[in-house]
Amino acid sequence: MIFPDMLQIDPLVASCRKGTLTPTDIVKEVLARVEAYNRVDPAVWITLVPADRLLARAAELESLSASDLPLYGVPFAVKDNIDVVGLPTTAACPAFAYTARESAEVVRCLEAAGAIVIGKTNLDQFATGLVGMRSPYGQPHSVFGGEYVSGGSSSGSAVAVAAGLVSFALGTDTAGSGRVPAAFNNIVGLKPTRGVLSTHGLVPACESLDCISIFAASTADALQVEQVARAPDIRVPYSRAMDPRKLPYGTFRFGILHNEDRFFDGCPASAVLYERAIQQLEELGGTAVELDFAPLKETAELLYSGPFVVERLTALEDFYHEHRADMDPTVGQIFDGANKYSATDVFKGIYHQNLLKQEVDRMWNAFDVMVLPTAPRIVTKQEVAAQPIAVNSMLGTYTNFVNLLDMAACAVPAGFTPDGLPFGVTFIGPSFTDDDLALLAGRFHAVSGNTIGMNNVAVTSSTCTASTEAAPGNVLLAVVGAHLKGFPLHWQLEKEHAVLRATTRTASDYRLFALPDAVPPKPGLVREKGFVGPGLEVEVYELDAAGFGRFVSALPQPMAIGKITLADGCEVSGFLCSEAIARSGKDITASGGWRYATL
Repeated sequence: MIFPDMLQIDPLVASCRKGTLTPTDIVKEVLARVEAYNRVDPAVWITLVPADRLLARAAELESLSASDLPLYGVPFAVKDNIDVVGLPTTAACPAFAYTARESAEVVRCLEAAGAIVIGKTNLDQFATGLVGMRSPYGQPHSVFGGEYVSGGSSSGSAVAVAAGLVSFALGTDTAGSGRVPAAFNNIVGLKPTRGVLSTHGLVPACESLDCISIFAASTADALQVEQVARAPDIRVPYSRAMDPRKLPYGTFRFGILHNEDRFFDGCPASAVLYERAIQQLEELGGTAVELDFAPLKETAELLYSGPFVVERLTALEDFYHEHRADMDPTVGQIFDGANKYSATDVFKGIYHQNLLKQEVDRMWNAFDVMVLPTAPRIVTKQEVAAQPIAVNSMLGTYTNFVNLLDMAACAVPAGFTPDGLPFGVTFIGPSFTDDDLALLAGRFHAVSGNTIGMNNVAVTSSTCTASTEAAPGNVLLAVVGAHLKGFPLHWQLEKEHAVLRATTRTASDYRLFALPDAVPPKPGLVREKGFVGPGLEVEVYELDAAGFGRFVSALPQPMAIGKITLADGCEVSGFLCSEAIARSGKDITASGGWRYATL
């Protein structure tokens, strides 16, 4: 079995159900990936499940029917403030650590659906921070470079998904901890409506606001995980049943920032990408409506610059008084700030919060969802070290108000700056719009041409990048099927000493069909004017002219070489197929590429 870079749920489960893959295969692949990535970033994990325990879990699943379990064999990670039975829960504070006697309710639900816990991931201590740098277990970095923060507090969970180590990961989100790390690692971060996922077994940060969140490679994966895990729980004070609220699908209104409210902390590339996202949503049938950001900003200030910080102290009061010296200095300083507020201050803050919520609730009459930057920009570790609280506060500009105002949110990739750094936007809706919000965010993600995780090469610039420029006398060739790395005909490229230059996608107006009776199995690529799809994954190789000539001369019918337009607008040589023959096969466009197709 050839594993894709990103371990998305449906292909794994489908392969297990067909018998071409087993949970044991998946566990062994994940263990190898984790070991390899630990050499790149050793701070992603705090505790890993022992290999023998993972293999035993795989064997247990293999005794069951894959058709009965929606997450059969799917590997996932758990933020280390969420309990997993038999493993320590540290909340990134060794003095606080304890061994969990039972798993958190959400973990229990996911395992019951067939998923496999791989381990516990790093975080900003006690889930206090948006940077991923407040942990004695190390500082994970963005998959786009060791000098950049991973985002937090769910730092390790986001990196584990973006690096292709697991299919999904649980994080938590009180002020943006499930969204900012998604943006900084080019993945999806789904923050459910407060209370629809049980927080039983979660070390609380602010119990009235905490949400368990989900990182995944697609909105479909994240939503599937939420749907499996959500249920009311009488053990949890703020638990509530999901009461789905519909959003418009074809045409919709989306709230955006006024120009004067668009704060990107001196990063003009973020401003350009936000404007581009707005244009793409308009092309999808959306109508942009400028919103009043003032009450959202005022609400956000209640969280850390107001009495709501007292709730963090409430959750850990005994530990704080006995172990203040054992806490991360910045985290401890935030907890210290709670001591200046009285009970009167807290109630005044609650009254003010509810007045602001009434004001914001009226805004939903003007639009169906909000679409805001997830964060103004990605930052370096050096910047955070110099100004740990100020930089952290800046990162929460567009996230801190969401739980205070009882909203659902879904963060998705929205492109790359010219220097290759990720940018994301967040779709925000009223409570209980989780399902339709994820679907709308997924539509945007599909048509925007943005990839996931580290697979960001050559997808955003309007001009050809270095990865799509061949040396003089050489030729670039895009392959879409059996010539992909790890597939049966890849040896033909190796024979000509082809060099991989990019893994990217086609423009959105291509369809892919599984050719009937092809040996070995292969697809046919067809361009369809006016069609808008996800774009198809291709690998772009560079060959010298002689090697390209030999390669082309060996092509069988009905394959031919023509020009293919990539997502960045560049044209390269690539495989095309007779349209009549291609359309006689199965349309697999929705899979996103041959590597992910279920035939």
